Amino acid sequence: MLKIGIFGATGRMGRAIAEVVAGRDDAIVVADAPDIFVDFSAPEALEKHLAEAVAAHRPIVVGTTGLTAAHQQAIDRASGTVAVLQAANTSLGVNLLAHLVRETAARLGPDWDIEIVEMHHRHKKDAPSGTGLLLGAAAAAGRGVELDAVADRGRDGMGAREEGHIGFAVLRGGSVAGDHAVVFAGEGERIELGHRAESRAIFAQGAVRAALWLAGKPAGRYTMNDVLGLS
Repeated sequence: MLKIGIFGATGRMGRAIAEVVAGRDDAIVVADAPDIFVDFSAPEALEKHLAEAVAAHRPIVVGTTGLTAAHQQAIDRASGTVAVLQAANTSLGVNLLAHLVRETAARLGPDWDIEIVEMHHRHKKDAPSGTGLLLGAAAAAGRGVELDAVADRGRDGMGAREEGHIGFAVLRGGSVAGDHAVVFAGEGERIELGHRAESRAIFAQGAVRAALWLAGKPAGRYTMNDVLGLS
């Protein structure tokens, strides 16, 4: 039985993960000596939690969003010692969507405009969401470019859309768990790929599946694509 330690155990995701684990017979949540850590806390706590995982020589699943380049570098360093799986979104459906977005972008030319629309509950702090950026990065990778070079993360005033750019529209309100749509708009036709999260439980289920998959893996950096066999 896999012993899971949760950083951020009292938060919404931490509680959801504990509920999912409670319904399984192959894992248990523990406070001490876990086999693997799962972190859904806050960006400012990430480096401390990575250090704890490294000190204990235990793998860690990082689901915290709103991370900076410095956080990514900290994950890189930790992955030299332990297995680290980082996911902006642990939903299996969202990660399959990202795969489809990358494949679609790779096959359509720059004359197809790409727009990403995402909506979350009123309390979400980071915008665009980690998932929105994940989908944007997938679209950019499909085109062989860096997202930062082509992202339009806010529009105001006058000006035509620039060819090849990837636009973001951010909506916040109510109790929406997470809606994402990627629109490929061409001349006279449009492709829309999307995902709606109806419950926070889907993220918890994906996080637990990621933890079960990561246990026993050698040091390195992993993603949900590895869990789904898409890498």
